[in-house]
Amino acid sequence: MIEQQKRKVPGGPGPAPAPAPGAAPGAAPGPDLPLVPTAAKRPRHELPGAPGSGGGGQPPPGALLQAGPPRCSSLQAPIMLLSGHEGEVYCCKFHPNGNTLASAGFDRLILLWNVYGDCDNYATLKGHSGAVMELHYNTDGSMLFSASTDKTVAVWDSETGERVKRLKGHTSFVNSCYPARRGPQLVCTGSDDGTVKLWDIRKKAAVQTFQNTYQVLAVTFNDTSDQIISGGIDNDIKVWDLRQNKLTYTMRGHADSVTGLSLSSEGSYLLSNAMDNTVRIWDVRPFAPKERCVKIFQGNVHNFEKNLLRCSWSPDGSKIAGGSADRFVYVWDTTSRRILYKLPGHAGSVNELAFHPEEPIRTLAPSARSLRRSSQKLTQVSPEVKPRAWLCGADGLCSRAVSDGFVPWLFIALSRGWRLR
Repeated sequence: MIEQQKRKVPGGPGPAPAPAPGAAPGAAPGPDLPLVPTAAKRPRHELPGAPGSGGGGQPPPGALLQAGPPRCSSLQAPIMLLSGHEGEVYCCKFHPNGNTLASAGFDRLILLWNVYGDCDNYATLKGHSGAVMELHYNTDGSMLFSASTDKTVAVWDSETGERVKRLKGHTSFVNSCYPARRGPQLVCTGSDDGTVKLWDIRKKAAVQTFQNTYQVLAVTFNDTSDQIISGGIDNDIKVWDLRQNKLTYTMRGHADSVTGLSLSSEGSYLLSNAMDNTVRIWDVRPFAPKERCVKIFQGNVHNFEKNLLRCSWSPDGSKIAGGSADRFVYVWDTTSRRILYKLPGHAGSVNELAFHPEEPIRTLAPSARSLRRSSQKLTQVSPEVKPRAWLCGADGLCSRAVSDGFVPWLFIALSRGWRLR
């Protein structure tokens, strides 16, 4: 509504203005006073900057006023909490299509979650008799591989949830597994028995075995799946050639046990996390210079718990993330080596972080029992509250796997004694 105010203007008399609406008939015309519009007074209950303010009227009933920056992901909320694990969560992975998430840990169960909507736990996979140390989907997402302290590796049908294969041959805990990216469905494993094994799921026994001197904590394939890369308590990263059946070369630089390995999406660089409190990038291309360590990142820490803290790449390779025992999530920029995010909130070690294949979401696996995705504030609650998991968008925190039981660009986080506010 616009109010009209009369203002006296110097000058001689002019033509009489038309009578105002509602004026009494025959009223004498006043002096030549032009009408000057002024802004309407804003109602006291109207929010500054709200839609419709400043003369545009009130927003329609039921309209939502957006607070903060625009959302960057399709998550139902900036942070989602996934509850269901009965023990520490050691690992978490997104399905290649980004619609589901798998998490596992000390309770020997593998839980499958919907990434969108209410993030329901729609399936539980049972079959291991020991803690599940690592999970991986194959390239097309049709199968899920799990390594366990029961000395076996299980192969699951990700659609039906049935266990289709159980790989036996290790004589101690299996700490790590990784499926081949292309070609026949091969999987490599590393164990406390000091061996690295290659398996063809069409066969019952391992097709190749490499004997290491000490326990193997992490394994992965190179991009063409003709080499296995392993790390363990001898501080070295070793590359085993499957065609020549021998150790090809060793990469030295870490000063303590290597607990996590991750190959970049294009297959040229390897990421490693170690107990010397560094995360390193190595050039694993053929005919690379002898000094293959190209970057060192610092910030995350390991502690007396000696958890197997993993590491991961973002899909575009611009960011890396590493687990940490100080209850923080660390995300670095690969070019500048700068810490982009140091995210608090967990009550235990952050064991693993996973990036969503498409959206700016991350998942974390902590040493508590839950997973998260998000950006809302966290409030500490009673320790009796069950730990839970988080899924986080780029407009919020990350999800990650940590020692407080939580399973984040989609991270999942796990932690004990926290809730959303």
